[in-house]
Amino acid sequence: MSVELEVFVGNNTMMDEDVYQLWLDGYAVNDAVRLRMEAGELRDCDVSTDVVLSDTMDQFRTFQMCEKLLHSPSKLANQLLFQIPPQKQAMMIERYYQFDRPFAREVLGKKLSKGMKKDLDDISSKTGILVKSCRRQFDNFKRVFKVVEELQGPLVDNVQRHFLVSDSLAKDYAAIVFFANSRFETGKRKLQYLSFQDFAFCAGQLISYWTVGAVDKMMEDIDVDLEKEFLHNLKDLKVLINNKDMLDQHKSLVCAQLRGRIKVFSEMDANFKNLSRALVNIAANLTHNKDVRDLFIDLVEKFIEPCKSDKWPVGDLRLFLTHYTSTAHMLETFRYKPIWDRYMGVIKSCVLKMYHD
Repeated sequence: MSVELEVFVGNNTMMDEDVYQLWLDGYAVNDAVRLRMEAGELRDCDVSTDVVLSDTMDQFRTFQMCEKLLHSPSKLANQLLFQIPPQKQAMMIERYYQFDRPFAREVLGKKLSKGMKKDLDDISSKTGILVKSCRRQFDNFKRVFKVVEELQGPLVDNVQRHFLVSDSLAKDYAAIVFFANSRFETGKRKLQYLSFQDFAFCAGQLISYWTVGAVDKMMEDIDVDLEKEFLHNLKDLKVLINNKDMLDQHKSLVCAQLRGRIKVFSEMDANFKNLSRALVNIAANLTHNKDVRDLFIDLVEKFIEPCKSDKWPVGDLRLFLTHYTSTAHMLETFRYKPIWDRYMGVIKSCVLKMYHD
């Protein structure tokens, strides 16, 4: 029995975006074929499994050959082996470096080392993400971290320049690099309710206001390391709680601003000194590496949980933090207002993001 074949020869690399996504998601060829056959596009077509298998194998082979180029995205545009239109290249790069946020949440703040790879099976089981995809995502995190951690310049810009990803994805990678460098504690039980998006937002605040780059754009490693001088100076804020007259005056000023404006005024009035001590002591202790790593668990245990216990609405919390910050400027003997504003600006933003009432 003779078989007729139609052969088409061209120099453009044929690529199905849905098949590319199946490869990125870590599916084996046979599983990808099954999913393609079950999809609406092929289910209603008279196409054999063998044809779909051959096409899937061919495309998977192409993706695997492209993968080394995707490790250094600028090489994809300069190579001659694969004729891929620029918009298709951009799609390939963006999708290759995209990641599942539940996976990112599991590795956030951990050391991106080879030793971490042994945990990928457990993360795969917990998240439902295939192990092969977990490996790709972890290797991408490690690759980006290695390239940008020592570069001079803004972290987001460095990620975009070297990996050609979108602005939003570059910001997410900046958060991952920042957390991996500072090793913030994110895994404790009391922090499990916080999502990757919550932590990524807080990372953006810390990068923008607490790093060396927040005050000097010409410094090296500007967006990776917290500014040590700023952290050291935070201990001066203890005057707000150690000076009884200043503490009482601060409380009076806040109460005057909030009386009749918040539902939890009596709770705020009764707990003001404890809440103020919590926020100021967290600041004063950031001179120690361990306390820097414990920033988020300290905020939850020492400030957020007491507010939740008293059932503070988030609107009341926002008003409190706003006036708690601004009224310090009215304390005549308080001399650390720029440091105070820099500290409380970030704390207010992070607390409100972390406060799920």
